[in-house]
Amino acid sequence: MKNFITFVILMFVSFLPCYAEEAEVLPSQIGVVESVEYVDLSEGDVTQVKQTAEIKLLKGDLKGKLITVDNMITGNPYYDIKLQKGKKVVLHVEADDDGLNFSVEDIKRSQVLVWLSLLFCALLIYVGKKKGIYSLVSIALTCVLIFYLLSPMILAGINPVLATILICLLSTSVTMYLVGGFNRKSTSATLGCTLSLVIAGILAFATVKFASLSGFSGENSLFLYAAHPELDFISIVVAAIILATLGAVMDVAMSIASTINEIYAVDNTKTVKELFVSGMNVGRDIIGTMANTLILVYLGGSLPLLLLASNIDLQKFINLSQVVTEISSALIGSCAIVICVPITALVASELVTKIPAKYDFDNLRK
Repeated sequence: MKNFITFVILMFVSFLPCYAEEAEVLPSQIGVVESVEYVDLSEGDVTQVKQTAEIKLLKGDLKGKLITVDNMITGNPYYDIKLQKGKKVVLHVEADDDGLNFSVEDIKRSQVLVWLSLLFCALLIYVGKKKGIYSLVSIALTCVLIFYLLSPMILAGINPVLATILICLLSTSVTMYLVGGFNRKSTSATLGCTLSLVIAGILAFATVKFASLSGFSGENSLFLYAAHPELDFISIVVAAIILATLGAVMDVAMSIASTINEIYAVDNTKTVKELFVSGMNVGRDIIGTMANTLILVYLGGSLPLLLLASNIDLQKFINLSQVVTEISSALIGSCAIVICVPITALVASELVTKIPAKYDFDNLRK
């Protein structure tokens, strides 16, 4: 009889989730911490502190309402959110039969990004003048392309590599023609940049195949897999490498194309070969610093991973999927920069000498 009752109870409990009404997740709220009280819940070697915070909501229909939220401090700095009086926080909100439930999602930090963005825009406009304004427009358009076109395309099932190359082509064209004008220089830079990115994509595919990379190189990949397991994560890694390379390659392509264009404008007797040699000479000076810059960007972002190497056998460390992915990304990006120099120099030399300047749209407007 006792076993039968236990069985019935277990069956009842197991079916409860099927009939339980799931909590509705509502838009997050912003609040400011009014007061914080600490309760020590540590037991033995386990350190745990509970913060009971009184938070005033700042926006929406609940503006001005005071709520009480419990926040646990476990001693793990990655997960702990330490509340202080006067700090603004982002609150997670769920609605159930008992009303609204609030929990602390994170500290509100977006205001720092706003000030940094304003500083960047002010410096770009002050130093770059008209070109700086065009640069801001191109940056905004690139962000729109990535967030509102590239991401939906990938989530809709379109091949991430093809989608990324398309977005890179659009972004490159917009940036080059907007900043450099509608002329041979911008066309040369666009073609040189696009061809270099295609080669970078081929190198990335080959690296992923021969290194047997799975596409899961970090925590974000696992979160994405949990939400969208149907995605092609290997192609996403290749797409990420191409996208990360775009900025540096655009810089090199425009520098080479602009140099050749200026040389020919001063002396239009120069041949394609002479212009190509001049472009290569300038490109060799650019290669060292730009490749170094790209390597440092990747190494800077992977500094915690590098520090971890001191505690792991080198043979194991160098073969970790995340380490191989980061190093490959830096090397492929650097290869794309080096390849971009001769490609852009050749294209620019041909276009500058073969197409008269009078056909530049800039000159047609004059």
